[in-house]
Amino acid sequence: MQSETSFPQIERPLALVLGATGGIGGSVARRLLQAGWRIRALNRNAAEAAGKAPSFDWVQGDAMDAQAVRTAAQGARLIVHAVNPPGYRDWDRLVMPMLDNTIAAARDNGARILLPGTVYNYGPDSFPLIAETGPQNPRTRKGAIRVQMEQRLQAAAAEGVPVLIVRAGDFFGPGAANNWFAQGLVTPGRPLRSVSFIARPRIGHQWAYLPDVAETMVRLIEMSDRLGTFETFHMDGVWDHDGLQMIEAIERIAGRPLSRRRFPWWAVMLASPVVPLFRELREMRYLWQCPVRLSNGKLRAMLGAEPRTPLEDAVRTTLLALGCLPDTAGGTQQVGQAAAVKAGPHPA
Repeated sequence: MQSETSFPQIERPLALVLGATGGIGGSVARRLLQAGWRIRALNRNAAEAAGKAPSFDWVQGDAMDAQAVRTAAQGARLIVHAVNPPGYRDWDRLVMPMLDNTIAAARDNGARILLPGTVYNYGPDSFPLIAETGPQNPRTRKGAIRVQMEQRLQAAAAEGVPVLIVRAGDFFGPGAANNWFAQGLVTPGRPLRSVSFIARPRIGHQWAYLPDVAETMVRLIEMSDRLGTFETFHMDGVWDHDGLQMIEAIERIAGRPLSRRRFPWWAVMLASPVVPLFRELREMRYLWQCPVRLSNGKLRAMLGAEPRTPLEDAVRTTLLALGCLPDTAGGTQQVGQAAAVKAGPHPA
């Protein structure tokens, strides 16, 4: 594996990361930096972002601005499209223009596009075990947009723009605040006292630890000579076969049994007509009502083994980042996103 000093400065490849302040965008950017890439990051508040990640080359701009994306992408060999609409709102109005700007910039520079995929693309006709070739018949508005995104990327690939999509389960890990782990299982910023059941009893669920996802993506990028123009890979991540494995791991790290409670789906359903976030949660409830698992056979054939951090290490790092565990001085702290690098993925 190449270190940051493996390339002479003039030869170090450049990656443009859209969404570098987010969970997956930040994780991939840091892992690329370790692998010897230069990182350029487009952000609407570049000065503030630079204070948190000074090792990136921050550029002021908006992913909705086609010229800003094209300018930022000059010389890039890779564009990581990990950007979402602010506040996760107006997907139907903003998502496709942002993607079109990325495609245009990639075409100008001969760059590969890397897209973090989601399971939203799939409906029950693809369950319970989903291969890359499974039919994409989503049940939600956001899922339909995700399908449209991948169709647009496939069309761009047919015109010579290389595309890599890596799909994984629900994210958890340092820097991943807007996710089911942080918003459903535990309460960020508070000591562990209780943990929630989100799924139905004995229903399996698939999770993905962000540093493992980033490691997987970078390993695939480093094998670009073996990738086709349009490639999709699925990760297995953490398969919680009965909905208890993640809860029990949290309890082991807490060192005691925790109060177990049901996630208040009734409140989500009641408030969903007036609260946009709850409307989104309600739409995704079907993914918690039956086992849904991505098959990683194609990924294993390519890499030999999927990168995996031991579950307790991953959960401990996540809980530290969320401020749910005491620090060595006896207080409760929230560690920075750099914990993702410190934890480090371990090969399976």
